[in-house]
Amino acid sequence: MSPRYLALVVVFFLVVALVAWPLGRLLDRVMAGENHMSRRLFGPVERVVYRFAGVDPAKEQDWKQYLSAILLFSFVTQLVTYAMLRFQDRLPLNPAKLAGVAPWLAYDTAVSFTTNTNWQSYGGETTMSTFSQLGALASHNFFSAGVGICVAIALIRGLARKETTNLGNFWVDLVRVHLYVLVPLCVVYALFLVSQGVVQNFLPATSWTTLDGGTQTIVQGPVASQEAIKMLGTNGGGFYNANSAHPFENPTPLSNFVQMVSIFAIPGALCVTLGERVKSRAHGISVFLAMTVLSVLAMLVVGHFEQRGTPILASQGLDLSFSSVAPGGNMEGKELRFGIADSSLFVVVTTDASCGAVNSMHDSLTPLGGLVAILNMQLGEIVFGGVGTGMYGMIVYVAIAVFLSGLMIGRTPELLGKKLDSRDVRFASLYVLVPSVLILGFTALALTTDVGRAGIMNVAATDAAAPWKPHPHGLSEVLYAYSSAVGNNGSAFAGLTAYSTDHPVFYSLTLGLAMFLGRFVPITAAMALAGNLAKKKISPPGPGSFPAHGPLFVGLLVAVILVVGALTFFPVLCFGPIVEHAMLAAAR
Repeated sequence: MSPRYLALVVVFFLVVALVAWPLGRLLDRVMAGENHMSRRLFGPVERVVYRFAGVDPAKEQDWKQYLSAILLFSFVTQLVTYAMLRFQDRLPLNPAKLAGVAPWLAYDTAVSFTTNTNWQSYGGETTMSTFSQLGALASHNFFSAGVGICVAIALIRGLARKETTNLGNFWVDLVRVHLYVLVPLCVVYALFLVSQGVVQNFLPATSWTTLDGGTQTIVQGPVASQEAIKMLGTNGGGFYNANSAHPFENPTPLSNFVQMVSIFAIPGALCVTLGERVKSRAHGISVFLAMTVLSVLAMLVVGHFEQRGTPILASQGLDLSFSSVAPGGNMEGKELRFGIADSSLFVVVTTDASCGAVNSMHDSLTPLGGLVAILNMQLGEIVFGGVGTGMYGMIVYVAIAVFLSGLMIGRTPELLGKKLDSRDVRFASLYVLVPSVLILGFTALALTTDVGRAGIMNVAATDAAAPWKPHPHGLSEVLYAYSSAVGNNGSAFAGLTAYSTDHPVFYSLTLGLAMFLGRFVPITAAMALAGNLAKKKISPPGPGSFPAHGPLFVGLLVAVILVVGALTFFPVLCFGPIVEHAMLAAAR
């Protein structure tokens, strides 16, 4: 592993920590209504929004009311997005005269952006008009990110408050997180991206003559504004089909580094918010460290195998033993301006978070590099995770870790002075088990049906006796797709034809269901857990209390995540990337 890559990892986390501290404290003040300076500036706008929407900012909601508001907002905005995509040919800002989006693709895309997944079964520049990119997709980048932050804040309030049913007001939280955090940060961020060369205009596509005499059409548009919230909100949906590998979205190594930092910025900041709100900074720091440990382990594995290269090249007469680093490493599917180090780090960052933006082709990763990306998503993307989703997912794992520690010492488990009961454990178990069932269930359905297998492009040689013989990478493609959908990531092994004119329904329907259930069932479990925690008393710590901070807590939390999360998927991973790795090691 190159010293540059190790230095890049160290610098990356130092910058993330430096950004997370002030941003986390800002989030804490904003969501508590204590950001007095910025409220003097934007307070009138906030009050006008409440008056227009008929919201009483002083009235709080219990967990069922808060959850109902989330579901209502998400459902309505999803319908609006679907309608905008279907009728984009009749709406303005469509200089290329693009047709309305097909019904199943519009459904899949609307669900995708509503759930913060941003799965794209289309080429953005050839399918979506400028109006659709702005009005439907970029707006959902803000909305879905805001919903995730609101759920995380509600769960943090459930931990911090005592003997109450109130968790805040969703509509107030949603307005504040947009007005005081997401929109101002994205304005500054977009200006930085423009300075790096990211496109931001409303010009129509232009045609240019290439050096060999051919013609190339270059699509332009409001890219920087969408790129900012795409990264900061861990959305991942690109303006262009090539996503963050496209030079108009991610032109320089500096823009690439800042985009990676911005993916972790709010998830890392919410660890600080957690510590501030529960009045235990040590707990927030410990959660941050647990996330960092898991993320660094993943980065080391991906960097190691991507820089070693592909041993099958030895079969071509090259002197590349599997025990040495192959010259150049695995550069397939990577941009020269980023190289292996920056691309490997990006792979881990975007799959640790529910972002899904890619600056390289994940389908071209080495088998174990691809395994890390899949496993990151299967863990529920709690290792920093998406904006909000990573935090409330991690709190669920904290509750499970504390519960198991209580069982080991024969005491009633306590989390920050609150005794955990059977209802808490049931909600936490639901949160963990449902995504596993969805990922494995939908993968099995795709592999055992003709219409599901028809979308797999990586198959072994076929003959009359074996009309369909999958390659292990083909299994990995399907597993990656549903892990990405349920984990609300949105990246893909691009060998899977998830949407085609021949079979438009199967993957659009199943991926849409996976994204919807993978988003809102865990949210329901997290909100129920928040409501149950908020009703409890807070007891002072005693001599037998397990401290929710420190090295022992970090080690226990990391172990529980790996045991509970990773072992669930070990058997299916053996048939995919692990078998493929063994085949490459044997130069087959």
